[in-house]
Amino acid sequence: MNKRLFYCLPFFLITLSLFAQNTSQRDSLRTRMLQSKEDSSRVLLYYQYGEQFEQSNPDTAVYYYKKAKSLSEKLQYKEGLRLYTSYYIVILNNQGRFREALNLCREAVVLYEKDGNKSNLAAAYINVGSEWQYLSDFEQAAASYLKAKQLSDEIGNKKYQRVCNNNLASVFNALQQYEKGRSYAVTALGIAEELKDDYSIASSTINIATSDFYLKRYRQSLELYRKVETLGKKINDEIIIMDGWMGMADNYRELGNYEEAVQYYKKIIVRSVQSNTPEYEMYACMGLSDTYLRKKQTTEAAPVIESGIMLAQQMGSKNELRDLYLRAAELYELKNDTRTALNYEKKFRLLNDSIYNEKNTNTIQQLEARYEFEKKEAQIRQLETDKRVQQLTIRQKNIFNYILAGAATALVFICLLLYRTYTQKQKLQQQQIAELEKEKQLLAAEAVLQGQEEERTRLAKDLHDGLGGMLSGIKYSFNSMKGNLVLTPDNANAFERSMDMLDSSIKELRSVAHNLMPESLLKFGLDTALKDFCDSITGSGVLKVSYHSFGMQKELLDKNTEITLYRIIQELINNTIKHAGATEAIVQLQVHEGKLEITVEDNGKGFDTTFLDGVKGIGWSNIKNRIEYIKATLSLTSQPGKGTSVQLLINI
Repeated sequence: MNKRLFYCLPFFLITLSLFAQNTSQRDSLRTRMLQSKEDSSRVLLYYQYGEQFEQSNPDTAVYYYKKAKSLSEKLQYKEGLRLYTSYYIVILNNQGRFREALNLCREAVVLYEKDGNKSNLAAAYINVGSEWQYLSDFEQAAASYLKAKQLSDEIGNKKYQRVCNNNLASVFNALQQYEKGRSYAVTALGIAEELKDDYSIASSTINIATSDFYLKRYRQSLELYRKVETLGKKINDEIIIMDGWMGMADNYRELGNYEEAVQYYKKIIVRSVQSNTPEYEMYACMGLSDTYLRKKQTTEAAPVIESGIMLAQQMGSKNELRDLYLRAAELYELKNDTRTALNYEKKFRLLNDSIYNEKNTNTIQQLEARYEFEKKEAQIRQLETDKRVQQLTIRQKNIFNYILAGAATALVFICLLLYRTYTQKQKLQQQQIAELEKEKQLLAAEAVLQGQEEERTRLAKDLHDGLGGMLSGIKYSFNSMKGNLVLTPDNANAFERSMDMLDSSIKELRSVAHNLMPESLLKFGLDTALKDFCDSITGSGVLKVSYHSFGMQKELLDKNTEITLYRIIQELINNTIKHAGATEAIVQLQVHEGKLEITVEDNGKGFDTTFLDGVKGIGWSNIKNRIEYIKATLSLTSQPGKGTSVQLLINI
């Protein structure tokens, strides 16, 4: 049974909401608002008064929020304009109008980039990320959260650091990377407890509980959701209470306690309708329908699934709509309506492919690498600033000591001692800067090389499975038609020529796909893939390549290292074919004393190795970058007329 990826509000928007107030306090706010002057105080009172109607009468809340915005524009009150976004997006999200909320948050980003306020800008990026997450675009969400995290780290804002970690946790939970999501959530919870913020503690606890749920730690998750419910009641927050109920219901369902699960799902549906929070109604419909299907109660499940699909479509929630399509397929399969079941399964697969393609996960990993890359750059800049400050300081001290040198020998001695200390510090800092620069370059190289191989794999799969399969299907269809056609001799010959051309196209296409990413490399490892590669080159007739290996095992190297070594050897052989004029080549791999030694030799015309010092071509540059990436050493021997030998040595 497929389960939804997240079912509550596991991420956090930056808002300035106050706790709900009673009627008398509301009346008091209204009186103060009407009696106040048309200044910034009235703007704030408009927001506070409108907030009282967010759940009960959102139109009234919007009316006062817009009055606050209008007055802020009149007064040129920037803080008032910022608050408009903060308050209004709550209404939009409660009503499932996520696209409108996203556009509003983007406008806020533009505003804060102009005024240079990093705190406000971090908050705006968090809100943009949350809206993208509502829309199930995890790539865009992660990009915004990482940008906000960088800004939060720069200004040391604990609150925003917690929010960023918590929201990244929900992203990885949504991508089914639950251990990673839990790690981010635990970090967020530690900061929340440090801040003694019950709402933040609840929000982070939800993400930890979500990770535990999908890691099948149901009893552990159930206890955490009970804590969430308790915290929700403590702070009188309806949303947090429903989060606790939802988590408890899901865990009861997985533990086989269906009656308790149904009870909590129905409570959520009633409460979400009362509070005008359709997303919770949708999630409850998902959980309730799942429970009914497990009990084979198709009559009860059908209207619940229908309601859930309608709500998901209205809110543009692709992730949830996908899961509901799968539930609908299961429902109609139980009802023996195969046609309708297949129709919903097709809808499920189409939507699933659009959400969980390789690009989402790979891009987020690259975003994390970029974040670390930028962090190293900031460290380098700080060290260089410290260095300049120290240079200025020592210069001033030298001038001062020069003035006093004739009067105090002891001071001269101290000056020399300080200068020596400074020199040592300077050397240490230069070393630190060099190390950080090297680390930054390696991070960048890793991101680029990983991206290249991921794109090669994707293209190979698309060509082989997609286009190759389509061409094979066309060939099959043509063969099927042939028996039913009456052809003239000329048309018959043309038909056979067309079939031959189609066979050649299929063969060429699969050859291209194999070159992009050999299946043997992914399935059987480096040793088998290199043997196949050398045999294919020999079979082509352009070069005889002999392959030998000693001590190679399938699990000897990690997959990234295997792919990198394959590309290096592939590039070396290609260079031999293009430039060496060789007739024979040897590729040899030997494991010896914890090291892998790779030799690639040819009997070609050779060259002056000093020539490589000025070579800037892509091929040689790629080889050097890949060698550096896997921390291997290179030895190259070549002379004109005596062939070329390349040795690689890598620790294993």
